[in-house]
Amino acid sequence: MDAEFKERFLQNWNRYFPGAELPIGFYYSNSAEPKFMAKPPKGHRCIIGDIAKVRNGKTLCFDTHTIGCGGGKRYLGFERKLAPHFEYFLSYGIPGKLEGERYKKSPELVKEFMKHQKPSKAPENYIIFKRWDHMEDGDKPLVVIFFAPPDVLSGLFTLANFDEPQPNGVIAPFCAGCASIVDYPYKELKSSDPLAVLGMFDVSARPCVPSTVRTFAVPWSKYVRMVD
Repeated sequence: MDAEFKERFLQNWNRYFPGAELPIGFYYSNSAEPKFMAKPPKGHRCIIGDIAKVRNGKTLCFDTHTIGCGGGKRYLGFERKLAPHFEYFLSYGIPGKLEGERYKKSPELVKEFMKHQKPSKAPENYIIFKRWDHMEDGDKPLVVIFFAPPDVLSGLFTLANFDEPQPNGVIAPFCAGCASIVDYPYKELKSSDPLAVLGMFDVSARPCVPSTVRTFAVPWSKYVRMVD
């Protein structure tokens, strides 16, 4: 992380969005950071709830053993397989055996939908989340994530489209909350013209964030253009 760039963002952020929450970023590494290592879960634990600590200034490092939900493991890149009968879980369930989430109309539709949900594989063994003001010289964030209310989102949305010749510089895919801040923007890094991702519409993840907050995740190359 270039110190001058980091400070320039902070100055502009405080000038144009005074009092707004600082963004966080993530990167992958093959080196664990023991003092920042998340604790292994005792049961189901939504990764968005863990990331709330990062928003408050605590750096956290995760691997496949410290992520407490199947979706988090999948969309942070550490696991590809789906739970048995997932197509029923995401739709109307199996009477007497499995309660359905009812996010999709039918198991058949879930199967078609999942053809479009192909998560990336984590390039290294750990994923590290840090708040912007805690980024250090050697850090190379891949995606910058804003947790923001509508007025701030409006500004970010405008900046993301400022140098775009077409009207869709931002996408809002139907997906898990963690996919909207990690997997989708991470995959955009492969594009010559990466898009920002508006997210956190996942009703299962909503209890982990304030009611007025959504997310705006920006691939690094696009983020640099927005700051410049």
